Amino acid sequence: MDIIQHLTRTVSPAVLGDDHNPAKQNLLEQFYAIFAARLADKETYGRFANENIARDDQGFYDRVWTDGSHRDQISRELASEHNVDTTAARGLTAMAAPLAFHEIKSLAGSTPVPQFLNENRTNYENHIPAWASTVLPVGAGALAGERISDTVSTTPLVREEEEKGSFMKALLPIIGLIILGALAWALLRGCQDNPEPVATPAVVEEQVVEDTETDMAIASDIEPASLRIAMGEDNTLYACRMNVGDEVLQTNVMNALSSAFGEEANKCRADVDDSFAVDMPAAAQLATILPIVKNVPNASMIIKGDNITVNAPDAAVLDQLVTDLQAAAPSMTVQAEGPLDLQGEIDDSVAAADVAIANLGENPDPRDVARALSIQVINFELDEAEIPEVNKAFLDRAAKIMAEVPDLNLMIIGHTDKQASNAYNMELSRERAEAVKQYLVSQGIDASKLSTKGMGETDPIADNSTEQGRFLNRRIEFMVNDGTVNAADDMTIGNNTSGNDNTFDPDLNPLDGNNDDVLPDGDDPTQGTALDPAN
Repeated sequence: MDIIQHLTRTVSPAVLGDDHNPAKQNLLEQFYAIFAARLADKETYGRFANENIARDDQGFYDRVWTDGSHRDQISRELASEHNVDTTAARGLTAMAAPLAFHEIKSLAGSTPVPQFLNENRTNYENHIPAWASTVLPVGAGALAGERISDTVSTTPLVREEEEKGSFMKALLPIIGLIILGALAWALLRGCQDNPEPVATPAVVEEQVVEDTETDMAIASDIEPASLRIAMGEDNTLYACRMNVGDEVLQTNVMNALSSAFGEEANKCRADVDDSFAVDMPAAAQLATILPIVKNVPNASMIIKGDNITVNAPDAAVLDQLVTDLQAAAPSMTVQAEGPLDLQGEIDDSVAAADVAIANLGENPDPRDVARALSIQVINFELDEAEIPEVNKAFLDRAAKIMAEVPDLNLMIIGHTDKQASNAYNMELSRERAEAVKQYLVSQGIDASKLSTKGMGETDPIADNSTEQGRFLNRRIEFMVNDGTVNAADDMTIGNNTSGNDNTFDPDLNPLDGNNDDVLPDGDDPTQGTALDPAN
């Protein structure tokens, strides 16, 4: 695995953009080697191992090298060697550091990053210049002394050292090996004669490894932040959802959406929770990405982690969309959505929901219960409201856990695609939500803790022009009913505790011509957002 080549291919285009200056490319290549040697140091990496590093976090570079004089030296030396302005060199390295960090973590996989880099040091040590030993930890600095980058001319120094050699100097390495061999033999004898004292440090080291693996397991529980949008036929924003870890990321994404879609961005619903990552790799490119998608009628896009998945009804248009987005976000993986594997999607969703329910632990947050329940796909037969057998088995298991949550109060919301009339879809979605409620009640859940609502086709999360989009829109969602917020305004749900669907409906009949609301018209946007006068 050539680490430097990988970083040059994935990170450099994102940093340099349209600037194809060879000097800057070479500068970054050398910086990647120095950066990798720095991350190979466990103490350095440990300072931010459990952080969620944003890809545009240019302050991350300052946390890798906390000594300002070291940062200045790196910029100065790289600028001098590659004939680049010092300020420009500082900017390039600051931009490259978080991106390179993510790529190295991806390459390492489940292996701790320092271990991965030390095991693969031959991939980058030849690129480390001699001067870098002063800005690297003592152990890593040895790399710069042993292997000198081909881009730095130090040959006279090496030859001068060789010319001053002597016979005794030539013997020194051999003597050193003999001494090391003797020490190793003595250590082995000690292990055989009295194993317990020698074994004790090994136990401590093993515990460190276990702790590291535990930390990695905890970090892996964080879901990547995501953004899903779908366009209408007239290039308007048809549907929008995001899952983010904090309000900072939510604001950043909303600002980009507002710039691209204006007031239409307000229809984007956000689930803000610490179970999601606080960084989105594509956030910095949203200003470029969103206008591209906006210009394609009925296009849909899902950004999650390092991946962008898109779809469009026309195959040629879809191919061009993939090409344009890949050019706009070269550090991301852009792909067209594949054909719908209905049974596979159902099976995967139930399996994932099973895992989520099993991982809730004791006294789970009702919001986490609702999210876990919403993962499953309940694929009702056409025009039917009978729960499939595969979902019954899952709901049976979920009901046992739900019964142990004393403050659980959920709204079950049915959604449909747009392939029938509004009135028909509204009624069908209500029937399906009610079927799920009744089944859970049959499994012992208190009926007063469950209420239902049908949204029909009014709250899509995907396009209705493709099979994949329609499949996503046909769904059952579970949301916390805390009596404060309307279903279409937030992930938290309104004020019905009786289980009577009609009493909760903000517009008592969203299909009629009047506006007899008791709450804002989240489910009937044609009627505005203001409250009605008291009836």
